[in-house]
Amino acid sequence: MVPVHGDAEVPAEVDVVVIGGGIIGSSTALELAERGLRVAVCEKGGIGQEQSSRNWGWVRITRRDPREVPLMAEALRIWKRLDERTGRDTGYRRSGIIFTCSDDKQYAEHERWNRNLEGYQLDSRMLSGRELSEMFPNSTLKLKGALYNADDGRAEPQKATPAIAEAARDKGAHVLTECAVRGIETSGGAVSGVVTERGPIRCKAVVLAGGAWSNLFAGNMGIDFPQLKVMNSVLRTKPLEGGPEQAIWHEDFAIRKRQDGGYTIASGHENVVHIVPKSFRYAKAFMPALRAEWRSLIFRLGFRFLDEARIPSRWSLDEPSPFEYNRVLDPVPSKRLSDRALAAARRAFPVLERAEIAQRWAGYIDVTPDAVPVISPIDEVPGFYLASGFSGHGFGIGPAAGRLMADLVTNSTPIVNPKDFRFNRFRDGSKIELISGF
Repeated sequence: MVPVHGDAEVPAEVDVVVIGGGIIGSSTALELAERGLRVAVCEKGGIGQEQSSRNWGWVRITRRDPREVPLMAEALRIWKRLDERTGRDTGYRRSGIIFTCSDDKQYAEHERWNRNLEGYQLDSRMLSGRELSEMFPNSTLKLKGALYNADDGRAEPQKATPAIAEAARDKGAHVLTECAVRGIETSGGAVSGVVTERGPIRCKAVVLAGGAWSNLFAGNMGIDFPQLKVMNSVLRTKPLEGGPEQAIWHEDFAIRKRQDGGYTIASGHENVVHIVPKSFRYAKAFMPALRAEWRSLIFRLGFRFLDEARIPSRWSLDEPSPFEYNRVLDPVPSKRLSDRALAAARRAFPVLERAEIAQRWAGYIDVTPDAVPVISPIDEVPGFYLASGFSGHGFGIGPAAGRLMADLVTNSTPIVNPKDFRFNRFRDGSKIELISGF
């Protein structure tokens, strides 16, 4: 992880406080700072230390929920010049991503999905099984074919968010680490400031980009944001010659070449869901997602239930908040799942038999009932905005999500229509549904 050292001094006043130093919060801060606003990023731990540095590192438009496609198209454009813009290495490169198809049904499904990219001028196409074999002559995969997007890419999660946060600081933003925000202060019902563990900051707007913590923070304000967590386990190998250049998704594994020559490997579909008190609270809201994804979810009931039951749901601004007692979510990875993914990847690419495991980790993905993020103002509190619930899709789309949020905060013409990302969809009677993506 590229370290980011927080500022020593807390500003007395800024225009916007961004809560959360992941890729969404850091991207929002950079956008706002570039527009001349005074910004403070308040991170309870370190910059990018939770899911923003624990994801697969894929920068993809392929197989997303169609509602995310326009925003991700903008993200692809932003990523292409992000190194130049930040003056730092994010590890980004356009390398292509492949989604394999094991049978005719899956091939037809991928082919239908690919129509979502019509008009975007992207090099996205279906490959036959023969073309796939020619692309990977040393692979043992025998498949119907694949969906291949040459314009998708990869970046280094442990470099990208620090680069964006430091670039925001270059533009004048305050970057505060180990500085949890306890809550928001209002005047006449509108945002007037925040109270942090290191003192108050006056401001006119607050963006909550707290990832898996957003539900807890919003709940203390009386705002019910339906959000749960899913745990994904990942490993990386030491550098290895001869493996695939493109990132590949298969039902049994997902693999991405790293900048150092090693590979990031995870299960293609299996994730762990810890049963916690809020699992029951939001059971009805998440039922459609459960029905659609139950084969991919491994439910566990254990100490995590008690850990979350002990977290207070309400606290006052003059006392330590729960965020000050747990700086970084660092779950224990599932060795069984990552070993199984590595074994499957080795069967598909025998060169990986020589791969040595360098590190294992896990991260909590924050999910919404429809697996679409919220990027939206919160009507009850003028000046309060939410950017969370990215459901495992946040890393690649993060720079564009930050731009859209900055558009909303500054009342500028939004980069895309924000309707599908509005918070009120969960309570205005809108049908909440999963649309086939990945």
